[in-house]
Amino acid sequence: MAASGAGSPGRLVQYIVVRSDLVHKLSWPLGAVITQACHAATAAVHVHYGDPDTQRYLAELDSMHKAPDEAALSGLSETLKQAGVSHKLWIEQPENIPTCLALKPYPKEDVQPLLRKFKLFK
Repeated sequence: MAASGAGSPGRLVQYIVVRSDLVHKLSWPLGAVITQACHAATAAVHVHYGDPDTQRYLAELDSMHKAPDEAALSGLSETLKQAGVSHKLWIEQPENIPTCLALKPYPKEDVQPLLRKFKLFK
């Protein structure tokens, strides 16, 4: 999947997966969590800027999902690696805490099955 659907006519999405425990258990301010999501999204677009799906996505825009905790986020990152899905796991420094991850833009049908269990951020 790493060389995904360039030229695919389907809708493109960029999933941003955020750890909900940062707010609910670790008491991070919501603004700090959103900042983490922004860092991860920007990094994923930067790293995959030359990708045809990323370029097509930049002419549009879309969805955000959340992970319940660090273990779920790390597990998702590993699942995505094994599936060949390009993404950026954002690790906040200097604390070295994985806070969220962002996929490069993909046709929705290519990645939705891997992210279906994660809820929309509210």
